[in-house]
Amino acid sequence: MTTAPLDSTKLVIEKTTNPKEVLPKEKLAFGKSFTDHMLEVEWTAQSGWGTPKLSPYHNFSLDPATCVFHYSFELFEGMKAYRDKDGKIRTFRSDKNMERMNGSAARASLPTFDGEEFMKIIDKLLLADERFVPEGYGYSLYLRPTLIGTTPALGVAAPDKALLYVIASPVGPYFAEGFKPVSLEATDYAVRAWPGGVGAFKLGANYVSCIQPQSEAAKRGHSQNLWLFGEEGYITEVGAMNVFFVFQNADGKKELVTPPLDGTILPGVTRDSTLTLAREKLNSNEWIVSERPLTIYEVKERALKGELVEAFGTGTAAVVSPIKNIEHRGEAIEVPVEDGKAGAFTKQISEWIRSIQYGEEDFKNWSRVAK
Repeated sequence: MTTAPLDSTKLVIEKTTNPKEVLPKEKLAFGKSFTDHMLEVEWTAQSGWGTPKLSPYHNFSLDPATCVFHYSFELFEGMKAYRDKDGKIRTFRSDKNMERMNGSAARASLPTFDGEEFMKIIDKLLLADERFVPEGYGYSLYLRPTLIGTTPALGVAAPDKALLYVIASPVGPYFAEGFKPVSLEATDYAVRAWPGGVGAFKLGANYVSCIQPQSEAAKRGHSQNLWLFGEEGYITEVGAMNVFFVFQNADGKKELVTPPLDGTILPGVTRDSTLTLAREKLNSNEWIVSERPLTIYEVKERALKGELVEAFGTGTAAVVSPIKNIEHRGEAIEVPVEDGKAGAFTKQISEWIRSIQYGEEDFKNWSRVAK
């Protein structure tokens, strides 16, 4: 039986009659306030995708037996919309988010969809709520596309009903410190992901198990965990970011290193952007760009030798975040930080990415204008 695909031309729009106050930028906290509207599209196995709806932000009513509550049939994406100097609203590499979301959906036995059709609907949400998109570097409208299973049954089986929706929140810097170096705690007493698991997918279940270790790390003065794997201490990713290191090699070249996509880490959009920009813009006679396994012990040894130049994390929420310290089993690994803020390459990659996000540079059609 043929089921209906997601169709943006069927979008039904209901504007709010009770618009919210737009908060000043200094009062923006990550994910605490939301725009006037949201998007919803229902799906059933029998009929496919239903009518997309843009309506005032509201609560859901779900049966207590709904499968998302019991078996974690849930996934999401993190995206941002930016206001450029001409006042246009832009999203950054949204095709990559759609690709990753569909990968997560397939792994979670939830329905997939046409990513471009979904982005056309998201564009309409951005235009309806454009007054909530703040101006200036570091400020944006955070978008949370989410897909949940809504079958009201306790049997452990793939859902035959689902809900795809999007909410939006105006935000400033993800970390309270802003673009300042953060401290990490290298964590090996708990595991975030493992080979053959779901670490490469953006499922809510990947995050809940990280909260308790993150809370413990925060008590010791750290912003996030740096997750390690195995007795060898392989570095995977930070709680909310992929991670990069810059080493000074013996041959005189600098090496930009990040762990490979081996199924245990999230294929970050900002991670991919960093690698692509580095390979295109850095002088290959002076730099090596590597995706390879590395351990906390290599980082520690190279720091002692003076070969650790800088380190930073990347992610949609934080964008680029410099790292100043990594604590491992009570021992501090100090990361050099120029002028107390960030290393030279950390600053450079942040500038490259932000210039594209805010429409100042046209690079590979990475920036999409909402229309």
